[in-house]
Amino acid sequence: MNSNSATNHDERMANMTFASVYPHYLTKVEKKGRTKEELHQVIEWLTGYDDRKLQELIAEKATFETFFRQASLHPNAQLITGSICGYRVEEIENPLTQQVRYLDKLVDELAKGRTMEKILRVA
Repeated sequence: MNSNSATNHDERMANMTFASVYPHYLTKVEKKGRTKEELHQVIEWLTGYDDRKLQELIAEKATFETFFRQASLHPNAQLITGSICGYRVEEIENPLTQQVRYLDKLVDELAKGRTMEKILRVA
């Protein structure tokens, strides 16, 4: 990806709202037999947000930039590796875009039936 399209991509990611993507995450995991509670557990592991805070961020239509700026990223987040949407998450240079892709990757792993221990990078 050339630097101009990478910059545009990063800006689009920053300006997307969590509220616009959340229903897609939920549909994706529920179609595969996982639950909203499991989805929230994964999001809380990555960001530190409990259910109440998630609902606030959805209600205020927080952008991903705000969503991750306020988050307490899990110290093991860098253990999230692999491809998502054609990108290797560990190679993404823009920190915000990488964090959004971390979340995408965790949701994907949940939908694919991985165990919570593996998703949450428990030793």
